Parts: sequence; structure tokens; C-alpha cells
Amino acid sequence: MSLLVLFFVGLAVGATTVLFGFGGGFVTVPIIMLVDAARGPDALRIAIATSALVMVVNAVIATSATRQTVLAHLRGRRTLFVLLALGGTAGAFGALFVPDVVPRWGFVIYIGVTVVDLLLRPGFFPGHGPARRPKESSDRALPDGWGIPIGGLASFLGVGGSVMTVPMMRRSGMDMSVATSLANPLTIAIAAPAMIVALVFGGGSVASVPGLVGTVDVASALALLAGAIPVIVLLRRRPPRINNAVHSWAYLALLVVAAIAVAVTG
Repeated sequence: MSLLVLFFVGLAVGATTVLFGFGGGFVTVPIIMLVDAARGPDALRIAIATSALVMVVNAVIATSATRQTVLAHLRGRRTLFVLLALGGTAGAFGALFVPDVVPRWGFVIYIGVTVVDLLLRPGFFPGHGPARRPKESSDRALPDGWGIPIGGLASFLGVGGSVMTVPMMRRSGMDMSVATSLANPLTIAIAAPAMIVALVFGGGSVASVPGLVGTVDVASALALLAGAIPVIVLLRRRPPRINNAVHSWAYLALLVVAAIAVAVTG
């Protein structure tokens, strides 16, 4: 797959970062698996590590352009951020030492469980269950104790955490636009340590080939970011107005597409 194709994929990555809080994981992991398919069992580890780099950069840019009134929901949540980072570190280390089939099918199974949960349990879709009054902070939506399990599972699978944090915040009464915006700073806490682990310690877990730094496919990451960054900046400056119901169903659809892509890749 050429770098030009990855650039155009990056456009989609930028859109998902802003609209769904996905810093790139759900799009990047399947795409990088295709790019590095010739590397066999190493492809998924490379995809997860490359995804972490793309997610960090995208999430930092998206967070920097988010309104302070929105980010105020996370004010005073230092403990949550620390625990997310600890979980992210542990999950990234774990991904280095397990057979590739574990994170691959873990990715698919987790998304499948999440889709079923969103469909059956009230609170995510508008009109599905009793309406809740929006909370003024994320304290009840995201208890500190969830930091390590969310961070660990997210970095192990290379997904950034938004698949867990967005539904939790939605069920607390937040609009999709707010929940997906807050997913970006939470993603930074998880993906930044995961990226460092991949860059520093990942080289020993895959065959050494040109183009890799640790387990990160740098050229592919840069091509994706070249497409994603302008889209993030544009959509943050001129955010589209999307109906809550449409936004929620689009989120679910993207999860399904990502799970299918990983299941059939390789």
C-alpha cells in the first residue's frame, strides 16, 4: 500500500478523531496490518505500536483545539490520568510478549461485546432508557478505579480507550459531542506511555527490518498523520453539528467495520 493511499486513509483517521474520539486506533490497526501483512505474525504488534504514535499526535492536536469549557469536565482528575497511564504502560508491555492471535481476536471480541452492550443496555442511544441529566464533571461517569483496566486493555489492543470511555460518559448524560471530545485527552494518557514502550522496548519482539523504530512503522505513521492533522484542525475550527442519535449510530457502525476489518485481515 503506497504512502499516498495512507495519506487518504489519514483523512478518515482525522475525521474519526474529532467526531468519535478515536485517535486513530480503530482505523489505523486494520490498515497497518494490511501494510505490514508480509511481516507475518509481527504485523499486529507493528500495527498496535504505530497506532499508539498516530493516536498520541492526533489526540494532542484535537485536545489543544478543544474548548476549555468542555475540558473543564476533566479538571481535578489527576488520579484518573495517572491510573490510565499506568494501565497503558502495563498493557503495552503485555502486548509485546503474547502470540499475535491474542490481541487480534481480543480486539474483535471486545468490540463485539461492546456493540452488544450498546444495543442492549440503556443509556447510549437517545430514547433508549430513561433520560439522564448531564453531569457537570466526569467523576461519576469515569470513576478513578476504572483507570488501570481501561488503560491496560486499550493499550494491549491498540484502541486508545474511547471505546470504553465514550459509552461510560454517554450513560452519565453527556452529549456525544462532549463525550467524544473528552475521549481525546484521556487517549493521550493511555497512548503516550504505550508509544514509549513500543519505541524503546518493542524492537526485541519483532524481526529487525528497515523502517521500524522499535515496533513502530514510522513511514506509515507519518503518511497517516499528514492526512489526519489538517482534517483535525479544520473540523475543530468548524465543528459539524450532528444529531445525537445519528452521532451515536455512526459510532456503533464504525466499531462494527473496524472489528470486521481486523477479523478478515491476515
